[in-house]
Amino acid sequence: MAPLDIVCAGWSPDNTACQKDGRFTCKNCKLVLYCGPTCQKSHWASHKTDCKSCLGKETWQPDWVLESRKPAFVGDDSLVSQFGGKTYVWGNMPAFDVLKLGSNEGVDYKGPLNLLFAASGDLRNFVKTMTQLPAGYNGVVAATLNDRELDVVARNAIMLLIAFVIDNVEEAVDCIMHVWYSALIRKSHQEILHQRVRPLVKEVCDKTKTKDPTSVLGKTWQFGHHTLRLVLAKSAWDGLLSYLDVPSGLKVDDASRIRRAVTLAEARRDHRDRHLLFHSQFHRVAKLRYWEDGIMLPFGSHRDDFVEPNPTLFQAADAWPLSDSADPLNGWLLSDVDATSSGPATNDIYGKLFYHVRDLLGSFLRRLSAVKATLRVLQVNALELPDYLELDSFDRIEVSNISDRGYIGPHRTVALMVPLLQTPAANPNATLITLFMNIIAETMTPEDEVAGMAKGSKSTKQLLKYLQPPTALSTGSDSMESFMMKSMAAHDFVTSYDRYFDRVVKELEFAKLATLCGAAMKDRHTVIEKWPYRLKLKPGQPGAQEEFDRALCGSPTSKERYVEWQRIE
Repeated sequence: MAPLDIVCAGWSPDNTACQKDGRFTCKNCKLVLYCGPTCQKSHWASHKTDCKSCLGKETWQPDWVLESRKPAFVGDDSLVSQFGGKTYVWGNMPAFDVLKLGSNEGVDYKGPLNLLFAASGDLRNFVKTMTQLPAGYNGVVAATLNDRELDVVARNAIMLLIAFVIDNVEEAVDCIMHVWYSALIRKSHQEILHQRVRPLVKEVCDKTKTKDPTSVLGKTWQFGHHTLRLVLAKSAWDGLLSYLDVPSGLKVDDASRIRRAVTLAEARRDHRDRHLLFHSQFHRVAKLRYWEDGIMLPFGSHRDDFVEPNPTLFQAADAWPLSDSADPLNGWLLSDVDATSSGPATNDIYGKLFYHVRDLLGSFLRRLSAVKATLRVLQVNALELPDYLELDSFDRIEVSNISDRGYIGPHRTVALMVPLLQTPAANPNATLITLFMNIIAETMTPEDEVAGMAKGSKSTKQLLKYLQPPTALSTGSDSMESFMMKSMAAHDFVTSYDRYFDRVVKELEFAKLATLCGAAMKDRHTVIEKWPYRLKLKPGQPGAQEEFDRALCGSPTSKERYVEWQRIE
């Protein structure tokens, strides 16, 4: 997108927002921007609560430390349980480019591209992939996005429709971003949903109202040289309309209260404190702001015009559908977000995310306009996909972590998906990408865990190069309690898990997949690293400590293992 257009956080005497550029930051918190000292002084009464927050102090400690008690998450299953809703509409792993043309077909490749996101989750991987297309590519991009959850599919379809029906790029970007990530949206966003998107869906519902609710119906829209096809059961088409309407009787204040009952639940304060423990001082303050209002904006931006509950998130008048741990930051590489400029407000992590996503969406829409896009959105169980795609063959298939044993599993996933890949003769770079998020933890024995965390172990020695034990005078986030909590989490990032994955490969007999279904693991990855979230730098190298600190804040644990598969004759 264009310049940052960061405006002053101050208010003018007539109680309206200052529209001047924000060129200076609050020197204490570096969260907000001002045009000059006049606005900063007038805004102080409002800002001082955040600026002087205990979360922003070096001496901050979790409540369980201050109260000398056992934290609520010790001794139960809270490390894996969740609080709040069970809707997963935001990615929990960083987006990546599934094509990497430069490492595969080549930056000068001009042929058609056919992509399958078999368990897509949100749009992030498709968006990221489109933005990374070489500048000179103007061919045909066909993409199929499938997920079994209507919450995910409905939102993806709505955001793609916004992309096609709104000609103004900045207006489309603003609407998509807040529909994607904000609990409340502007009236202008709701008007787009109601006036531009809803009629397209309602027309299909009206024409098919006599159809059996279980019948599968497809609709193809033509937008210039692009097409978007949506295939849903009749009942899901009717349900799609509800994602465009705010539930009857739900007012903005009620929606905010319902959401905060999850994100700021008193019963979960120890869980929140544990999460905040890994973040820097004023990142903690920024986190609290997002937990409070759920609006994707820079910290100092005015929120008065966000007056409508986001209907794609609020499907009921009395419930927030996401868990308290759901966080837009989890869907993007934290190093990329951190490197995004938010002007002098360098501690504004959600401001950085705002500009990062805004720029990506702008690039996405411009790349979309430069190619011929043929998009298809489905809502089926991945096990059923071959029945819908039997005439298709794909250059890339990305399946998220359905290959984990708790889902479809590696053998069935590969057996189902590899026949959908292009043959080696048609495209020797065609690749199936599977993610194993849980397989390392499932494979490690209690003895493995103990050995890795032993006092003299290699990983413990490595850890102490990043994380120093506290002294007798240490307090706050440098206290012994904090050190122990950080150490337990940080061990993942200083431990090599190759031998455990080799154990998996042997136990599950991956080599037999070559004869069973004509698939082989790629020895050299060309799309995504095998262990992309390992620390890249060694202790003492420039940036190594920052990389370590950032890893502790992020969603990946470094146990995540990607496997690329190719079809063999």
